Amino acid sequence: MVRMDIPLTPEQLEPVRQALLAGRKIEAIKLYRAATGTGLAEAKGAIEALEVRWRVETPTEFSKPAKTGCLGFLLLGGAGVSGVLHLALSR
Repeated sequence: MVRMDIPLTPEQLEPVRQALLAGRKIEAIKLYRAATGTGLAEAKGAIEALEVRWRVETPTEFSKPAKTGCLGFLLLGGAGVSGVLHLALSR
C-alpha cells in the first residue's frame, strides 16, 4: 500500500523531481526513502505515483519517455519477428 500522506518539503521534493526528470528513478527512490524513512516498496510506489502525476502535468520536461515495460518489448519484438518470418517465407 502506498502512503501519500508523508509530506515532503519543497526542498526535499525538488531533488526527487530532478532525478525523475533526468530518468534516474533509482536515485529518486533513494532520495525519497532518505527524506521519509519509508521502506523500499513503499518508496518505489510513491515515486511511480509522483512520476505519473508529473508526466501528466509537465510532459515536455522529461528527458526520457516513460518505459513501456515488457508488453511494449513483446509487441515491438513480435513485429520484428513477424517481419523476418514474412521475408524468409516469401523467398
